[in-house]
Amino acid sequence: MKLYSYFRSSASFRVRIALNLKGLSYEYAAVHLVRNGGEQLAQTYRSIHADGLVPALEDDGQLLQQSLAIIEYLDEIHPQPPLLPGTPAGRAYARSLALQIACDIHPLNNLRVLKYLTGTLGVSDEARQQWYRHWVTTGFTSLEARLAADSRTGKLSCGDQPTLADLCLVPQVWNAQRFGIPLDAYPTIMRINDYAMTLDAFALAAPAKQPDAE
Repeated sequence: MKLYSYFRSSASFRVRIALNLKGLSYEYAAVHLVRNGGEQLAQTYRSIHADGLVPALEDDGQLLQQSLAIIEYLDEIHPQPPLLPGTPAGRAYARSLALQIACDIHPLNNLRVLKYLTGTLGVSDEARQQWYRHWVTTGFTSLEARLAADSRTGKLSCGDQPTLADLCLVPQVWNAQRFGIPLDAYPTIMRINDYAMTLDAFALAAPAKQPDAE
């Protein structure tokens, strides 16, 4: 397996956690999203991923894109340990938590959106930070309420074993911390995050542990 990744990419972070949980070795191919105007925009990488995004995963002649699709692929070809609960309702719940982060929070705050705000629309750095804070706060407030109220919440989002939901949650918390977003209002989210980061699969996937970390 070959993973095209950037150490700060939260979507890549998700896939790194999944690979670690499955105990799978892989080649790390760094794609720097800032250097030289963004290596992901170069034709050499566009030939791999036409949208110029990370992650991408090569495996057995297949080229896979989109972090959640990659994670579910890994879960299907290497079923242990499972990354989704055992019942249809449980799987739907885990996916809904993951998608709340991956669809409703993350896209509004990823690098290309932030660069468009400042570079094309001329938004100030302060206004960009307000934009980031608004969408993280909106999303985390809802997510905190769901996790705090649901009986399925354990040490992690869906009990005591890592699921797709945790693979999305932890990188999003890391992003929020990186941008200095106060997180005291989200005790359930932070409890889950802090426990997850005691697990090797999560800790070793962290941005600071990657070969391209700066």
